[in-house]
Amino acid sequence: MVDKKNTATAENPREDTQARTKGNSSASHLVTNHLPKWAPYAIVAGSVVAAIVVTALISDGFSIALAAFLAGLFNLVVTFAWSSAVEGKRKAVDRVATVLVSSAFALALVPLVSLLWMAIEKGGPVLIENSSLLNRSMEGMKGIYDKEFAAGESELMGGFHHAIVGTLLITLAAAIISIPIGVLCAIYLVEYANDKKSGALGRAITFFVDVMTGIPSIVAGLFAFSLFSTVIELFAPENLTAAKSGISAAVALSVLMIPVVVRNTEEILRLVPHDLREASYALGVPKWKTIMKIVLPTAISGILSGITIAIARVIGETAPIMVTAGFAASVNWNVFSGWMSTLPTFIYDSVTRPTAPGTAAIASTDRAWAAALVLIVIVMLLNLGARILSKVLAPKSGR
Repeated sequence: MVDKKNTATAENPREDTQARTKGNSSASHLVTNHLPKWAPYAIVAGSVVAAIVVTALISDGFSIALAAFLAGLFNLVVTFAWSSAVEGKRKAVDRVATVLVSSAFALALVPLVSLLWMAIEKGGPVLIENSSLLNRSMEGMKGIYDKEFAAGESELMGGFHHAIVGTLLITLAAAIISIPIGVLCAIYLVEYANDKKSGALGRAITFFVDVMTGIPSIVAGLFAFSLFSTVIELFAPENLTAAKSGISAAVALSVLMIPVVVRNTEEILRLVPHDLREASYALGVPKWKTIMKIVLPTAISGILSGITIAIARVIGETAPIMVTAGFAASVNWNVFSGWMSTLPTFIYDSVTRPTAPGTAAIASTDRAWAAALVLIVIVMLLNLGARILSKVLAPKSGR
């Protein structure tokens, strides 16, 4: 039996050609009504130029804030008008929403970029000209040296090697305390606190973790100092000053780190598909081995990211370190004895109590900006190392 449609097409090739042409024109109509790819960039550039011109005309002095506001407003108006004329109102609204989201992202980057730029601008030249700041401490530092530096008679003396050592040791001790507790607590909440017997305990732990998340850092420092003061008063009241030490500061930081590690690890573990667990249980693998061999390796990338966030959260703390570790001018490698300085406390001390008063305080300010840049670099290296480690440890996808 002959197909009538094919027969009709064969008998009327002209009609078939016209139908195809009509279909192609309809499809072409759907894909051609779009702004050029360069349009968003041209709109942004034109908006910036127009905003600069208008700002210069309507204001006495050039205002960056006013120019940025006008540039964003011009961008929205021109994008909506041009897109509405070419693509239609629906696509125009979508483009306006994209512009708003992109503008919010750019606005969020402003303080970060400005802070980084200021640290590089003020601390970079100091480090380049005085690289010895990295391997010298403030031991034996006197105001006369800063006065000579301010007068241009000598180089910048002193340094913050002791603060770098204190930052790394205290943060490492806090991580050793916090990471096992936080990860194990998250494993319990996700894997074991689902039945009726453990449900009440799981809810209580979740409540206290939420409370700890909002604890001010100074309260954590007072808690750690009171804890060590009480213990030392019971066993060695003659050494009550030993309550201030690196380990006391590490305990204070761990109070701040643990809830962050718990929350991030808990969310990552909940993203692991239950099918993986059920497949492992079906093969007779015990629950603890399933967690160790299946769940944790699958979530290790996210867990490391959460740990890095927790470390970055506490490495810049100042108040709890001041309460628990005090200030030190020399290097102290023993976290269990003696006062220690960290980069944040060194920066605070340099700005609030300069070694030399008056114009000579510029020396302490330079050291503070150099230390701030080093602290930012340390945090960036920690994040970079965590990302590399997470990619190395992440499970490889098979066929």
